[in-house]
Amino acid sequence: MVKMRGAEAVVSSLQKEGIECVFGLPGVQIMQLYDAFHGQEDIRLITTRHEQAAAYMADGYVRTQNAPTAAALVVPGPGLQNASAGIGTAFACSSPVLTLAGQIDTAVIDKGFGHIHEIENQLDVIRPIVKWCDQVTLPQNIPTAIHTAMTEMKSGRPQPTVIEIPPDTLAAEEDITLSPPAQYHRQVPEPESIIKAVKLLAEAKQPLIWVGGGVLRSGASQELQQLAEATNIPVVTTPEGKGAIREDHRLFGGVGYFGHGPASWYTPKADVILAIGTRFTDQMRGLTALKPPQQLIHIDADAGVIGRNYPAKIAITADAKEALLALQAISGQHHWQEKWTPQERQIITEESDAWLNEHAPLQRKIIQDIQTVVDENAIIVPGLTNVGYWSHLYYKVLHPYCYHTPSYYGTLGYAFPFALGAKLAAPNQQVICLSGDGGFAYCLSELATAVQHAINVIAMVFVDDVFGASNVDQQIRFNNRIIGTELHNPDFVKLAKAFGARGLKATPDTIQTSLNEAISYNQPTIIEVKMPVLPSPARITPRTA
Repeated sequence: MVKMRGAEAVVSSLQKEGIECVFGLPGVQIMQLYDAFHGQEDIRLITTRHEQAAAYMADGYVRTQNAPTAAALVVPGPGLQNASAGIGTAFACSSPVLTLAGQIDTAVIDKGFGHIHEIENQLDVIRPIVKWCDQVTLPQNIPTAIHTAMTEMKSGRPQPTVIEIPPDTLAAEEDITLSPPAQYHRQVPEPESIIKAVKLLAEAKQPLIWVGGGVLRSGASQELQQLAEATNIPVVTTPEGKGAIREDHRLFGGVGYFGHGPASWYTPKADVILAIGTRFTDQMRGLTALKPPQQLIHIDADAGVIGRNYPAKIAITADAKEALLALQAISGQHHWQEKWTPQERQIITEESDAWLNEHAPLQRKIIQDIQTVVDENAIIVPGLTNVGYWSHLYYKVLHPYCYHTPSYYGTLGYAFPFALGAKLAAPNQQVICLSGDGGFAYCLSELATAVQHAINVIAMVFVDDVFGASNVDQQIRFNNRIIGTELHNPDFVKLAKAFGARGLKATPDTIQTSLNEAISYNQPTIIEVKMPVLPSPARITPRTA
């Protein structure tokens, strides 16, 4: 037990929990915390230019390291509300991001007196997008609250947590006992369900493994590959599952996205599907959507999502790594023939490639040119932009945690600040974000953050002067009645230089040259790429056969 201020208890607790970086904006209710960070060297404090960016950057850091090693820090009221888009993105992506939020003084909380940044029942605002949240009004309870938040994020499905602390609690000095660091708690599967699952897979005519981001969150890429090799079952993934298995592996089947991609050839042919760490969201449509009489073995750390979008024949609530290890342990009791012939798989590859070439040839060229230039372990952050959408289907990810999406949350503007957090988490890896002109403008002020802290991300900004997906929607569904979707843009190269960053102009034909030049700078760089308006995968009707 040591006498310390509440704010010092926060910092000491974060240090014990392994937090390496905190992203935030200062404000009156959290200045005690800023003071407590002064003079210590264990945690890096990065001041962003918007609370939304603080949450995105923390998410980028956490997902790149696949561990809750970063946090966001915001004032109450508008600060927490601004951060909510980033917190919601982390929730959708099962990312364990801790947010520390200020409050007004304890005596006036929820009284409605009109104190600065006051919002009544503040935690109710973010409760739908967090796994756990709490208010702490006694300094001696701070270590327990942070320990609980970290334990929640290291148990079951990892999702964000929020703790709000009033300024008088941060300022008060008490005898405080720090908590030990939280430990991971991985749920193991029921043995009987594993036995049934292996039997069903072994008896299937054409089994298929569908993988989502849960395999990555569990750190189970190696176990996935080992099971696929032991059983000779092809693996297809969601965009969030990219990197769970090398995309040049002989058993990688491809990605499914809005009914498109190689997975839309595999899925209808499969009679038994093993789904691991995926919810089968609305992106699973057309031929990538499961249909009777297909039988589903559904494994997820969150029992609430199992069977939600398609009934599960066998439901297994467990950590993905533990489940894969259990499946592999008894797979040797069966003889596994290759149920998908090489000829059949080759036809799928040829037909899906032809479809992609027909519908997105320019995007394919751009994405392949990017892949040609960047390192094998480069981190790609595709934003809500046309090239970003198509990269789900074209870009080949060869390592875990090198490709990050906002999942179903579809958060416009997340890509650049997320990429900044990713670069801080992996300073020796190239980090490239693929942004549209509309999305990049959400957080372009973070160019100042990038320059100030030498966060050398390359932002490729694809400029078509419209909110592309919505503009194409108007063209297709609303008889070309265009309103509210056209943009007036700055010169992004001049903008970059105004912030002290580098800027380059490129065309789809000069991607390789410009990207090589940007990499050579080793500075924050914008590459402005002029593009035509093109349809996204979501605006193309999926195949029906």
